[in-house]
Formats: sequence, structure tokens, C-alpha cells
Amino acid sequence: MEEGVYRAVSGARIALQRRQYSASCREFSVRCPRLQLRSLSAVTCSVWLAAYGLFVLSQNSMVLSAAIFITLIGLIVYLHFVKIDQESLLVIGSLGIQMTSSYASGKENTTFIEMSQVKDVVINEAIYMQKVIYYLCILLQDPREPHGVSEVVPLFQSSKPRLDCLVEVYRSCQEILEQRKT
Repeated sequence: MEEGVYRAVSGARIALQRRQYSASCREFSVRCPRLQLRSLSAVTCSVWLAAYGLFVLSQNSMVLSAAIFITLIGLIVYLHFVKIDQESLLVIGSLGIQMTSSYASGKENTTFIEMSQVKDVVINEAIYMQKVIYYLCILLQDPREPHGVSEVVPLFQSSKPRLDCLVEVYRSCQEILEQRKT
């Protein structure tokens, strides 16, 4: 297992772990920065201070109870549905490509694409805000038109690694795809 440190589009540090199980089976995992206690505390304190201010003005204790309840529900929703700690890509030349997103709460979301559906893996570019960003995506073959593309599936959507990290994953995927074609 090899590990490299890269930067995301936002400038945050991310780690890329590479595992090669065989010549046609490789796994790539991108780890995002963990949730910082400082930012969590700042958000919680600001919500509770605002609620306390409203309590002082209105003398209604339901305001404080609602603030605590909303903060806890918001945190649970954020950890379970939004904050992704790791994204993995498992490429098996004879079988397919598996994409897994691991959330901060421990929940995992896995998608599998059969290799017969994969036309190619490419690095695409997009204009985001006022920047050009690059992203890795899988082109799915159109069943009705052999030379067409039916769908574009973006990879590493949460971590958004920069081009140097994407190139490394891209080259490895291309090696496996080339083995499949021969």
C-alpha cells in the first residue's frame, strides 16, 4: 500500500492510498480532512448564543430547547448525509468498477458498474465559480449506439482532488482498461 499527500481544489490536504492486488485489480482511496472540533464548537456556540439572546428578549424557555434540538438534529443529519470522510475506487479489469463513499457517521454508499458498460475513464474539466477544475469520470457505453456515451459518472465528487492526484488514478485505470482490450 502506497500513500501520497495531495491537495483538494479547496486547498485542503487529502491523502491518496493506492493498493494493487494484482495486475488487473487496484484500489484508490481518497481521505478527506476529518471534522474539526473547533469548527463544530464554533457553530454550536453561535447557534446557542443567538438562542440565548432570543431567550433574554422573549423570556421563553422554548427558544433554548428548540436551539439545542435543532443543533443536535443538524449535527446528526450533517454527519450521516453530508460529511464524507473517504471515497474509494476499486477497479477490477474482468469484473467492473466499484465506487464507495464513507460518511463520518460510518454509513457507506456503494455503486458498482460492470466493465461491459464502461467505455472509458477520462479526466474532464469544468468551470466552477471562477476556476477551471478537473474531475475524473467514467463514460458509460450507450447500449443502442456502440460509439456513443449514455452517461458520465463523476468520481471523487466530495474530495475534489487536484489534477496531479487525478492523473495518477487515471493512468492506473487506463493500464487496466488497456489490458481488458487486448
